[in-house]
Amino acid sequence: MAERVQQPPAKRLCCRPGYSTTCRQGQRAGGTVCGGSGSGQGGSSKTQSPESLLDIAARKVAEKWPFQRVEERFERIPEPVQRRIVYWSFPRSEREICMYSSFNTGGEENASSGENVDETRLPFRRGIALLESGCVDNVLQVGFHLSGTVTEPATPSEPEMVCSVAISFDRCKITSVTCGCGNKDIFYCAHVVALSLYRVRRPEQVKLHLPISETLFQMNRDQLQKFVQYLITVHHTEVLPTAQKLADEILSQNSEINQVHGAPDPTAGASVDDENCWHLDEEQVQEQVKLFLSQGGYHGSGKQLNLLFSKVREMLKMRDSNGARMLTLITEQFMADPRLALWRQQGTTMTDKYRQLWDELGALWMCIVLNPHCKPEQKAAWLRQLKKWNSVDVCPLEDGNHGNELPNLTNALPQGAHGNQDSGTRPHRTVFTRAIEACDLHWQDSHLQHIINDDLYTNYCYHDNTENSLFDSRGWPLWHEHVPTACARVDALRSHGYPREALRLAIAIVNTLRRQQQKQLELFRNHKKDLLHKGVTSITNLEGWVGHPLDPIGTLFSTLMETGRGDEDSSQGGFLDFSASTMSSSKHSELHLFPSTRRFLEEGESYLALAVETALMGLGQQRIMPDGLYAQEKVCRNEEHLIAKLQEVDLDDTLVKIFRKQAVFLLEGGPYSGLGELIYRESVPMHTFAKYLFTCLLPHDAELAYKIALRAMRLPVLESTAPSGDMSRPHHIVSVVPNRYPRWFTLSHIESQQCELASTMLTAAKGDSRRLETVLESIQKNIHSSSHIFKLAQDAFKIATLMDSLPDITLLKVSLELGLQVMRMTLSTLNWRRREMVRWLVTCATEVGVYALDSIMQSWFTLFTPTEATSIVATTVMSNSTIVRLHLDCHQQENLASSARTLALQCAMKDPQNCALSALTLCEKDHIAFETAYQIVLDAATTGMSYTQLFTIARYMEHRGYPMRAYKLATLAMAHLNLSYNQDTHPAINDVLWACALSHSLGKNELAAIIPLVVKSVKCATVLSDILRRCTLTTPGMVALHSRRNSGKLMSLDKAPLRQLLDATIGAYINTTHSRLTHISPRHYSEFIEFLSKARETFLMAHDGHIQFTQFIDNLKQIYKGKKKLMMLVRERFR
Repeated sequence: MAERVQQPPAKRLCCRPGYSTTCRQGQRAGGTVCGGSGSGQGGSSKTQSPESLLDIAARKVAEKWPFQRVEERFERIPEPVQRRIVYWSFPRSEREICMYSSFNTGGEENASSGENVDETRLPFRRGIALLESGCVDNVLQVGFHLSGTVTEPATPSEPEMVCSVAISFDRCKITSVTCGCGNKDIFYCAHVVALSLYRVRRPEQVKLHLPISETLFQMNRDQLQKFVQYLITVHHTEVLPTAQKLADEILSQNSEINQVHGAPDPTAGASVDDENCWHLDEEQVQEQVKLFLSQGGYHGSGKQLNLLFSKVREMLKMRDSNGARMLTLITEQFMADPRLALWRQQGTTMTDKYRQLWDELGALWMCIVLNPHCKPEQKAAWLRQLKKWNSVDVCPLEDGNHGNELPNLTNALPQGAHGNQDSGTRPHRTVFTRAIEACDLHWQDSHLQHIINDDLYTNYCYHDNTENSLFDSRGWPLWHEHVPTACARVDALRSHGYPREALRLAIAIVNTLRRQQQKQLELFRNHKKDLLHKGVTSITNLEGWVGHPLDPIGTLFSTLMETGRGDEDSSQGGFLDFSASTMSSSKHSELHLFPSTRRFLEEGESYLALAVETALMGLGQQRIMPDGLYAQEKVCRNEEHLIAKLQEVDLDDTLVKIFRKQAVFLLEGGPYSGLGELIYRESVPMHTFAKYLFTCLLPHDAELAYKIALRAMRLPVLESTAPSGDMSRPHHIVSVVPNRYPRWFTLSHIESQQCELASTMLTAAKGDSRRLETVLESIQKNIHSSSHIFKLAQDAFKIATLMDSLPDITLLKVSLELGLQVMRMTLSTLNWRRREMVRWLVTCATEVGVYALDSIMQSWFTLFTPTEATSIVATTVMSNSTIVRLHLDCHQQENLASSARTLALQCAMKDPQNCALSALTLCEKDHIAFETAYQIVLDAATTGMSYTQLFTIARYMEHRGYPMRAYKLATLAMAHLNLSYNQDTHPAINDVLWACALSHSLGKNELAAIIPLVVKSVKCATVLSDILRRCTLTTPGMVALHSRRNSGKLMSLDKAPLRQLLDATIGAYINTTHSRLTHISPRHYSEFIEFLSKARETFLMAHDGHIQFTQFIDNLKQIYKGKKKLMMLVRERFR
């Protein structure tokens, strides 16, 4: 059983005072099908026949007039006329139905979302499927009301469902919908779509009745009573309470219902006061936007919001008033987002994607307020709403960061009362500021109207050559207005379904930009000598066109490209009559077939060529880097986006000529060009744009390509001696740069783009020595990042040593030179990639040749630290793999080895701590060099080297077969060592044991010499006892490190030097015992007892050791008698 849905109340009251009740008696309220006699709908019949005057008139009335006005205008309307008006009042186009039942019409959904969307799941597609499968039934049209049932087929998980659908319509628009499916969404459900399309496609199968009030007027009293009683009987459980209530009120003379003339009729159409617009579920729009915002960018919410914005643009293009209505609902939810206040409170910025949504919001409002046919009261209402949002504290700012200090440049024409308002009165510029300013703009300028409306608007007799002339020398119209504002007009025209008018204005703007470019070039040439002599320049435009909030260049480019490709749908197009605020609905041909509009193009020029030239002019404009991270990122993002669009265009001879022309303009354009000879220090760099130009021009004009790329390599913001901006006004060159220095948040990205440009040139210049030398000079002059220079060096090395060709020695030398520069730049700074850089440089020098290796070793002190030079450079050069790679003969090997030894000795003298061992290793095969290195170690041992370094070198000497030198170095190391009583795990203990073992193996004299050093340096009892025990096991000089045995006597503990070591060990145990007992805890008692046991073993090594230990224990008992438990343990263990 289908769910019954209560219909909305009638919009107006209906009565027929002019009709005689007597003439109605006995008449029957019969009905005819929509396509019955009198139907003149050509689309419903296969045979074409002329429409009747009745149908033509009824169709026009149905489109424009509310039915109440028709009734008021004529005392009596014949029934056939009423039927035809009712018939033609239902929408006849599926396009609007599709728009309200899917995100985008046609197949655009995939393109906008960037994902593969299953179109069969869209309500519109599902509605078509239900219609075509015969699921629509019981279709009935009563006046301006359509009803029917739609059967949803059963699925494996859901049973069959019958949905009751009701649709109200007025003047070819669906004004309300209800469906029993209970679907809650922004768009119409599939069942509403199916019923609507049934009426559009099969009108002849729909039985049409006049409004129910007309039928009731035809009934006499008996018929009316029977009608009411039957209605109550059929639906008594639902309507009986309501029927009784109404009956009581009607019978009461003073009831409210009797004070009103007539009665409501839900099928009688709209009243005069009703707004004529398509049904839009405002509550669902608000709920959906609120839901998407609450998801914070997850689950594709950002994509869904973008689709909603696309839906607004689609509505605007269809000239549907719901576009502004829907955007208002979206904006209210955006403004109510609780994260705005949280971010403001925390001082954090919103995410980049969320920020872009706000930008789109502001741009859409700009389009809406610039609607060329909106009424003044509409614009006033929008202005009030925009100002209200603008005044909210949490309203996002335009630049995404802080207040913008730019002057108000939007109102370039003095069209409004507030057109020249000082920007100083505005504390900040929000995302709505430009839309608010645009409310002062109008379309009444006669020159503007002629440009937009007339393909033949020319003036060949106009000879005014001033800066703001209305026509150029060819008589073509120009439009002088702040460029972003003028382009916002173009966007508004396109957005509101006027593609042809948008094209005319776009062409006039581009021709104006061309003329200005030529004038600027001439102006600069006249003053070039003076400006170059001063060495300063002026920024000419604070608001760059690329990265601007209104995206002027992107708008012009898209308008011209869509025209050139014939993409723009012109079905809604028509000439505009702005003076009357009306528009003609006459249709015209496709835009790319407009022969008259082409009269304003050069001979042989296309819209595509004009679009490309416009993009090149915008990208090459010199403009200042804006403040704030988001604004700077937007400049980079928009530039890359525009270049990506340009890369989709295949270059032909015509486009190559345009590239050449614009390249010359840019090189010679002075302060107007970002590629001029002098640029302002804080201008937006041209690296990305120049890379694109270089790639495009290289096959056709290599000289020009390199000029562009080399000129663009500059990055003056990093130059300490860069010229400052000229704050004066040299002749007519505008300079409005405030005295500030921006924080370049995107500097790392800019430097990477500079590096990419240089890498592209290096790749292209392979095999051309002159070009490579020029590029190398440019890199060394302009790139200031060591990491980027290193990347370029690596790139050049890879290109020079490709596997499929012989190495390019010139490019290898460039790579080496860049690598040397990196070494010099990072020599005195910390860089985590430094070791990688050094190793790579040696590899590169090896590829260049032996002379390169010799050269870097000769000048090592300017390139490497001593440690790098010995441990990496010299070691790698002396390796067998290097010798084999270079195919060196004996003489060359010796020369290279000599340089490496010289380097090693120099490094050892400069940094003996870190380089001495490497120097000794490198000099092993040369006696003189080895002795020199050893002497350097001895000289540095007393002052500049640690015991760890000395022990390491001593072990190396022993390993090389120099035990006496090892002993000497070990004694020097002992002089630097100091082990306290509790350092029984110190890493130097093994070195001390090794040194004593080495001394013991050399003989009694050596042992006698080192023991005083040990006693002085080591206070740890366990270490001393270990040394003592080892010295008593063998005879000095009789057991070497390799276990060679000889006969001899053991050393006595009662004589020097072991007596001194024994006394020191016993003393160390006593001192350590007292130190431990000072802060001992019960958990350490057992460990302490074990320590005393080891101490007793050492005491007993002396001839009177037993007595000494007993006295020692007795002293402990007396001194620490308060530690009763511990002393009890001591007594038990040592009785």
